[in-house]
Amino acid sequence: MNDTSNAQTLGFQAEVRQLLHLMVHSLYSNREIFLRELISNASDACDKLRFEALSTPELLADDLDLAIRIEADADAGVVRVIDNGIGMSREEVIENLGTIARSGTADFLGRLSGDARKDAKLIGQFGVGFYSAFIVADRVDVYTRRAGADAADGVCWSSDGQGEFSVSRVERAERGTLVELHLKEDAREFAAALRLETLVRRYSDHIGFPVTLREGDGEARSVNSAQALWTRPRSEIGDDEYREFYQHIAHDVEAPLAWTHAQVEGKREYTVLMYLPSRAPWDLYQREAPRGLKLYVQRVFILDDAEQFLPLYLRFIRGVIDCADLSLNVSRELLQQDAHVDAIRKALTKRALDMLADLAKNDPEAYAKAWGEFGNVLKEGLAEDFANRERIAGLLRFTSTHDPDAGETVTLDTCRERMVEGQKSIYYLVADGADAARASPHLEVFRERGIEVLLLTDRIDEWVMQHLTEYDGVALKDVARGELDLSGVGGAGADGLAETREKEYRDLVKRLKRALRDRVSEVRVSRRLTESPACLVIGEHDPGEQMRRILEATGQEVPDTRPALEINPGHPLVRRLDSAASDGRFEDLAHVLFDQAQLAEGRQLRDPGAFVARLNRLLLELDGDPARSPAEPGA
Repeated sequence: MNDTSNAQTLGFQAEVRQLLHLMVHSLYSNREIFLRELISNASDACDKLRFEALSTPELLADDLDLAIRIEADADAGVVRVIDNGIGMSREEVIENLGTIARSGTADFLGRLSGDARKDAKLIGQFGVGFYSAFIVADRVDVYTRRAGADAADGVCWSSDGQGEFSVSRVERAERGTLVELHLKEDAREFAAALRLETLVRRYSDHIGFPVTLREGDGEARSVNSAQALWTRPRSEIGDDEYREFYQHIAHDVEAPLAWTHAQVEGKREYTVLMYLPSRAPWDLYQREAPRGLKLYVQRVFILDDAEQFLPLYLRFIRGVIDCADLSLNVSRELLQQDAHVDAIRKALTKRALDMLADLAKNDPEAYAKAWGEFGNVLKEGLAEDFANRERIAGLLRFTSTHDPDAGETVTLDTCRERMVEGQKSIYYLVADGADAARASPHLEVFRERGIEVLLLTDRIDEWVMQHLTEYDGVALKDVARGELDLSGVGGAGADGLAETREKEYRDLVKRLKRALRDRVSEVRVSRRLTESPACLVIGEHDPGEQMRRILEATGQEVPDTRPALEINPGHPLVRRLDSAASDGRFEDLAHVLFDQAQLAEGRQLRDPGAFVARLNRLLLELDGDPARSPAEPGA
């Protein structure tokens, strides 16, 4: 019985109002998904109670059999989903049903759009499946009482989904939660027992608790197998069942790209079922966000996000692990130091990487999709997992100068096979974007000699490649770093010409070094350039532009380093520079040459105003303008 004196009307969080409007008016073209979401919530509530009852058995009282009940009243157009799980207190009701109780709400809303199909795929990723009830109902009432609380502490939550909800105290003899849906006129089909039974068998047959269905005043009957899917032999499970189970545990409307299921016996006994999602979760790049497998011990639910069983770079993997012999009173901190858990972690990491490798081999198109969603996170493993570095490197995909189509990618194995005669290293270039990479002057000699170069354009690539110095015995080298030696690769004549030019232009190199003073570490004749007048080269151990930005963003000190300037004596601009008699004119040309090289690399000029002034002076000189002012020393 409601205590109206205790009733309270509250407004939904603004984000929830927007979400409800979207769900009611455009989301979920497959409306039947609401039942799967409500049953999943009920199953989670039973799991949580079973876990808490391990340390507090009195929570179960005399109601030991956890179950989920569905009641349908076709005449009234009402459906009820009832569980005897953990239940909620008044505070939990307001928090869980009145807000999106997760961080990153603004990010979630930022990804919503008018595209109903696309928006629908976001819902499950944000744990807001309860609100799917409003797709079929014009009013939802929730009656709940937390396990261990008095009957007088029951709570009623009610809303029509239009912006407000009410919360009042009720007398509730049973623990757990009852969700009552008052169906819309165009959704009354879902009050039919046969329709509900079909949906339970389709989406929730694997739920580890019995689900019963009662129509009107009739007898309740069981409508699911009530057996956890991961405990069944693989030979008895169809692909559709695997996909449906993933959608249950991940609250995802899309099917997974791949999965692996194993029952391990012997010294360590456990069952694991891991999935590769087809879409990245909204919080993939928040390394502190909850992640991991659902942990069960002898089919008893322990943790929703057991992060101890997979490394951080595999945080996109979803699934379940059921161990036979983990201590139930082990805390999260102790789990991380448990030798048994550490051994399982190593085995699961290898199994997850094998799943990715199998997908890459057998379904390249599906793997390309996975790489687009999770590739940057997988790269983190090169720095974090030395034992599996070679295995991870084999899963990487790159854009290459040999594949002009930006949509095509290559592997390190492919690049190794395509090495030209005499080539000793696999070459790569780090740049801010595909266009900037392909236009880089550093590629000129490689293009001329037919040598493939990998183009790395993601913001973490420079950091990643610091941890991948070789692959399968072949060194990896940054073409924009250090001196370049292509001796004997694609043309000895070109090597001889470079040596001749180094001697011929020795005086010009010295003169440039004096003119540029503290802007360069050294000046030298380039073995990289065939078309451009000059380029900048960073030292072997100096941070590049990507790493400098990462250091700045994290508040770390950025080393004060200077690049080397390489010149191409065959270029008319360099020849003109060599013939400049006036010191002022030479300095102007030298600084413009340096600044142009910076711009070609996508760098910011230290002094744009000085660059413009020098360029103007040189342009005026071409017109023979006597008003040209002389270059100021040090300008």
